[in-house]
Amino acid sequence: MTGADNNGSQPSPRRSTGDSAPGALDQAPRLGPRPNAHPAVPEQTTAVFGRPDGVDGAFAPPDVARARPVQPVIADPDPVLQEAFSRPEGADTLQRDPDSRFGVEESIPEPADPWRDPDAAAALSAPAVDTPIPPPPTTPGPKLGVTEVLFDRKVSAKALTVLAVIALVIGLAGGLIGRLTAEVSSPLHSDTVSLSGSDDDNEAEPRSQVARVAQAVEKSVVMIDVRLADGGGTGSGVVIDKEGYIVTNNHVISMAANDRSAKLEVVFSDRTRVPARIVGRDIRTDLAVLKVDGIDNLTVAKLGDSSKIQIGEEVVAFGAPLGLDQTVTSGIVSAEGRAVPLRPDETSDTDAVIDAIQTDAAINPGNSGGPLVDDQGRVIGINTAGLAPGGGSIGLGFAIPVNEFLPIAQALIKDGRVVHAQIGVNASSVRNDRVLGAQVRNVVEGSPAARAGIREGDVITKFGDRVIEDADELTVAVRTSEIGAQVPFEYWRDGRTFDATITPAAD
Repeated sequence: MTGADNNGSQPSPRRSTGDSAPGALDQAPRLGPRPNAHPAVPEQTTAVFGRPDGVDGAFAPPDVARARPVQPVIADPDPVLQEAFSRPEGADTLQRDPDSRFGVEESIPEPADPWRDPDAAAALSAPAVDTPIPPPPTTPGPKLGVTEVLFDRKVSAKALTVLAVIALVIGLAGGLIGRLTAEVSSPLHSDTVSLSGSDDDNEAEPRSQVARVAQAVEKSVVMIDVRLADGGGTGSGVVIDKEGYIVTNNHVISMAANDRSAKLEVVFSDRTRVPARIVGRDIRTDLAVLKVDGIDNLTVAKLGDSSKIQIGEEVVAFGAPLGLDQTVTSGIVSAEGRAVPLRPDETSDTDAVIDAIQTDAAINPGNSGGPLVDDQGRVIGINTAGLAPGGGSIGLGFAIPVNEFLPIAQALIKDGRVVHAQIGVNASSVRNDRVLGAQVRNVVEGSPAARAGIREGDVITKFGDRVIEDADELTVAVRTSEIGAQVPFEYWRDGRTFDATITPAAD
């Protein structure tokens, strides 16, 4: 076994030599200390941490400690570094609240209030009010009577009896009076009451001018009913001859004229229904004539003169708007001589321009063909169209004047067809800073217009007595002129206006 020496180094193994005595051990040579390679200690560090001069132990005598030179003083840390790295005021740790702001003093939270903290633990405290000592129990007293409860023992039993008798007398008297009063009042229900209207002897007499006109004209107005396999329509008409001739619009009976399977009926004011036949129709003026047979005592409408109408005079429109027969509306004549175009659609082949009377009497779908009459009950027009962008009457209705439909109806009754005046041109409306009128687009060779010297591009501004502002007004002016009679007219060409005459021919 080997042991460690005092310096902690391990001895070398012993070995025998020839010079040693028998049985003796020879020690191995010791290793020298390792060189000290520590760097030199700075003088400042030695001055602070080293032993004072002349002191070998751990503590220096007092006189030596007092004689030591002045030691260096560590300066105060930089305020910024102290703020950044020191403990927060009143804290035991260097950790800071991550939500706190630099340089802002943090308020110290108030002590917890268990009454405002729902998560506070239960705790006992002093009672708010001292618990009073309960009074000693009391023994029950005698029961109170009626007088004690109601009158606090101030009224005697005899007085209570007298008061009860007086109350009974008053109740009996009130009941008796109520009974007598109820017998005097009349009952709510009775089987002897008979209600009646006015006993005026003149109830049948019309009380307004419109009522007088309605009574005079209503029997001459009819509703026209067209029924097809897949639909139909209604319109109106007016009886113009005792033989059963009825005038209406072409667009009212157009579906019946183009469909042989259609059923055409006329409904009179007394709801009598009779079949009707088409005498003739004219798509250029939107007029048609029907005929009914076997009807006695027909009421014929009185015809007026449309050339004598006045703007503002009162008129009454008859018809069956929306299928509501025997409907009357009133208004005034708001204008005359309106050129109103009527174009073909899926229910009508009418292609016309009418020279219409304008009225504010309500005209709706179904009024077409009914009469427009003056305040004397005379027919002055045939209700034909209404301007209704929203689908209802807006006070702009138009009627064909009686002076225009009479010759058309006469020709249809006589020949079944109508001949119109024409000049052989097609025109379109023109409106600019130089001219206003109907511009000629083409001229038929050998036509009245060609013989009158009209060329393509000319603008007709007047025809007869009528000022022309668009192509529809030229159509009306030509159609209402007399065939074979010269008509003066004006036209514009290359900035100049010329006067000429033209003789319309039959179409």
